[in-house]
Amino acid sequence: MPPTTPYAGKFGSYSNNNNHPQPHSPYRNGGGPKPVKDSIYHDCYSPTENPYDIPQPQSSYRSSSVSSATAKEHHYHSSCLVSENPYSSPQPHSPRQHPTSCPGRTFRHSSSSSEPSCRSNSVTAKGRFYGHTITASYGEMCYHDNSLVSASLEALIQHLVPTVDYYPDRSYVFTFLLSSRLFLHPFELMTRVCHLCVEQQRSGDILLDKIRFREVAPKLVQLLTEWTETFPYDFRDERMMRCLKDMTHHVARGDEYSWRAMQQMTQRLIKRLSALGQYEEAVAALNTAAMERPASLKTKQASGQRSDVMSVCDDPFILAQQLTHIELDRLSFIGPEEFIQTFAMKDPLENHKGFFRKRKTSNLEAYVNWFNRLSYLVATEICMPVKKKHRARIIEFFIDVAQECFNIGNFNSLMAIITGMNMSPVARLKKTWSKVNTDKFEILEHQMDPSSNFSNYRTALRGATQRSEMAHSSQEKIVIPFFSLLIKDIYFLNEGCASRLSNGHINFEKLWELAKQVSEFLVWRQVICPFDRDRRILQYLVTTPVFSEDELHLASYESEGPENNMEKDSRRSLRSSLLHRENRS
Repeated sequence: MPPTTPYAGKFGSYSNNNNHPQPHSPYRNGGGPKPVKDSIYHDCYSPTENPYDIPQPQSSYRSSSVSSATAKEHHYHSSCLVSENPYSSPQPHSPRQHPTSCPGRTFRHSSSSSEPSCRSNSVTAKGRFYGHTITASYGEMCYHDNSLVSASLEALIQHLVPTVDYYPDRSYVFTFLLSSRLFLHPFELMTRVCHLCVEQQRSGDILLDKIRFREVAPKLVQLLTEWTETFPYDFRDERMMRCLKDMTHHVARGDEYSWRAMQQMTQRLIKRLSALGQYEEAVAALNTAAMERPASLKTKQASGQRSDVMSVCDDPFILAQQLTHIELDRLSFIGPEEFIQTFAMKDPLENHKGFFRKRKTSNLEAYVNWFNRLSYLVATEICMPVKKKHRARIIEFFIDVAQECFNIGNFNSLMAIITGMNMSPVARLKKTWSKVNTDKFEILEHQMDPSSNFSNYRTALRGATQRSEMAHSSQEKIVIPFFSLLIKDIYFLNEGCASRLSNGHINFEKLWELAKQVSEFLVWRQVICPFDRDRRILQYLVTTPVFSEDELHLASYESEGPENNMEKDSRRSLRSSLLHRENRS
């Protein structure tokens, strides 16, 4: 029988293909992230409070929809346990790496040819779902080397729909739910999937229809559970929540146990969305507090009164640990779909107002902004001191912090520090740099050298990933990638490959590759930071004011005077501009 995905039989759900070795689980020991002791964000906090002195949010993968005792009493004793972690097995890898076979739907036929095989299923469904008339034609699906390579959108949607004797492979579920938003809105996909699942059970006999729906209900609940726990931010759209509520009512008419599972799933979803809302409000409040600019540069002469980073923490290892806390906290709130929605089609209802309506990539953007803030913080700390020896000491301190970040596997903070130290207001401080031993800094720059598409960094990242997979301690599990490069890789993968082929099919090979990159990120973001939190240091890192670019240049000129007429003119212009800006404010 033709396969559904290149990872068939690896996820343990509705598959009898056990002849292939099990790859490593992204959760290492087969379980989800360790549970936290307290709930997520007990209360919203003010800008003066430390947002990072709180527990990590629980991973969106964790679920407990139905107890094992209840499951044994009903349909859930089968391999379709809703309480089972849908991603306790590995996320998809490249289809070229795992050319395996898997059972497909019962009406599909196998192909032994190594050439791409295409089948046309001329099944047409018509019906009404929640007052809407929908007509769908399920077209061709093409395979090559036992891997799904292309299909029509309608066929892919049909392939996602569970039946009494079929449930889609989990890697397919993840891949299609992730990238389907390139072609249609998640609300439209959910509406069509639920409609098809209900309509396929209709036979004209009311009693038989009820029995058949009771049998398929656990699988529908499992699909919706995977959706809500892997892509919970889709449900900030109130239309998605209404559709979920409608399906809960529909399930309640046929199966009590599935109805309970739907209720528990919805409760977990609302809790996750509530935690997200509190996090976003807290980050916005912190950003507002940090927007306050440092005092006028006239106070630079009395900068000894201002706290600097070394007065808060003079241990590079401790500061690197606190930076890692911030990185992992913010990573944990980035939804996998945000990578795809960065370049997905514009939502036609973008102005639709709803309770769960938010910007689709706000957490990804907030994380990029954190990188920029850290770079400017480093530059500000270096340019602020009046005395040359103090500036040199700050530079050497940040070099040591960067080295510790590299050792931890925190490449994002490492690159932010290097970026800050290479900003022109810092780089021009030649007298200051002459007092610094730059040997370690040059080694770090070499590791993050952008030449050959960051080949040195990518080698180091592979090494950190391998260490994480074989980790014997929680600290060894940490892998925090250089985030801007990760986004760039996904962007060019999307731009460099056509989403649709000449025959109108969706290029599913591209979708596999997108899923592979994003699934690696999901493994990295689930790690819970093992280091102790230091409230004072974290507060300083996220709230202390930093200079703007113009203010940095002027502070640099105040530290070491202009060397030529161009710099003199630049200083004069900056002074006039900033003075005018202060008078206006």
